[in-house]
Amino acid sequence: MSDSSSKPDLSALDFKSATLYAIRVVLHSADLNALTNALDQRMKDAGAFFENEAIVIDATALTENINWKALLKALRAHKLSPIGVMANDKNLESALREGLTAVDLSNAPSKNVAPANTSPNSSSNATQTIDSMAGKTDAVPASTPKENIEPASTTMVIDRPLRSGQRIYAKGGDLIVVGMVSQGAEVIADGNIHVYGPLRGKAMAGARGDTNARIFATQLDPELLAVAGVYRVIEAELEASVRNKPAIVQLQSDKLDILPLDSKG
Repeated sequence: MSDSSSKPDLSALDFKSATLYAIRVVLHSADLNALTNALDQRMKDAGAFFENEAIVIDATALTENINWKALLKALRAHKLSPIGVMANDKNLESALREGLTAVDLSNAPSKNVAPANTSPNSSSNATQTIDSMAGKTDAVPASTPKENIEPASTTMVIDRPLRSGQRIYAKGGDLIVVGMVSQGAEVIADGNIHVYGPLRGKAMAGARGDTNARIFATQLDPELLAVAGVYRVIEAELEASVRNKPAIVQLQSDKLDILPLDSKG
């Protein structure tokens, strides 16, 4: 006769498969001052775009010793969450001692994380991929074929204005906002974003890498725009043809294009 009281209650815990999206931060220098200065500028330019994101640090190009303790402190000070590392030899060993986990992203999909030219007459100029915190930045296309990105399957409708500090995320689908998106508010969707009202905050479509996603607004005057990770911080006024007018934002050949909505007719 078995003693059932000796068996643990397995219902208290379970294992489920999961996919975690993380941003890869590629290091091109081991110089701590260069890294922290570049990090400060990147985060200033991006506003809150990267805040609270999980990141994987790619130091595979470096042979010089990295001050992991100081680098991790600087990243966390910007509300970034380092969860993994790619590095070689001693750098990998020292990173593991600081609590990072070795990961292999050789077969993982990636997305561009790039700022567009912010001059007022450059809506369709080429973008560059921010794949570094110091050193050279190169244009790199997303490695995931478009046909491998699952299209959005659901739609979230928000029929009220969004105030500063509010964030709405339509996971796995499109987002429709009927009302104003105020400065300081954020709207994020894995699919398309439609704003029937002034878009004055941040809008990020294709959050999980869908390069076919678009942003539609009846009155465009945003702080930040992003599609599949390619983003533009709006520091100067947009062109007169799109500012405070109906417009569409889309990716075209890895460039963020902002076009009058009537140009698509």
